[in-house]
Amino acid sequence: MEQSNKTAREIWNELKANPTRARFGFGLKAALVNIDFQCAYTRVDEFKTAYETDPQQIQYVNQLATAFRAKGWPVVWTHVAYADSGEDCGVWGTRTNTPDSLQNIKHGSRRAQFDERCDIRHGLDMVYCKRMPSVFFETPLHSLLTFHRVDTVVLTGGSTSGCVRASAVDSLSRSFRTIVPEQCVADKHESYHFANLTDMQLKYADVLDVQQVLDWLKA
Repeated sequence: MEQSNKTAREIWNELKANPTRARFGFGLKAALVNIDFQCAYTRVDEFKTAYETDPQQIQYVNQLATAFRAKGWPVVWTHVAYADSGEDCGVWGTRTNTPDSLQNIKHGSRRAQFDERCDIRHGLDMVYCKRMPSVFFETPLHSLLTFHRVDTVVLTGGSTSGCVRASAVDSLSRSFRTIVPEQCVADKHESYHFANLTDMQLKYADVLDVQQVLDWLKA
């Protein structure tokens, strides 16, 4: 089968079986950054904007969060939410104006709320509101990582092709080793999901099985 005729999933599975890039590897200390686990993106039963993914995604993320807290390492949760006027979306929010569009994720709305299945420890974990794809853009994240002398960032959440990828690029650009647990990220369609896992693995991050990350944390 020629490369052009293969599905994104098939290309990703081949890359996993025969990796062509050396890994960045884990460093000495990591932070867990969980991107936009809010109802707009996790509740398939409520919103058409939600992402389909591994049914155990949130369970895995909660396991990671528990392991990070046990080591005294930072756990960060982000979400997107905007003012009633939508003006803080910038030009990103001007493309559509429907009930499900970006600028209509209002502060205090169901779409902006964290999924109640997430084990968020308020007062212990950091919670940031972000307005653009990358978790680094106009948030205190880089300052937090510097304070904790972190050299490795583990990214979970969604979407794989949007906020996760943008955050991975920014993480690498700031010279952090970047890890993406495969079962912990999601997208609207498997073609976007697997294509961007492939791209991140080749360029920006180590895309690993979540069990490899958990084993490293326990080691």
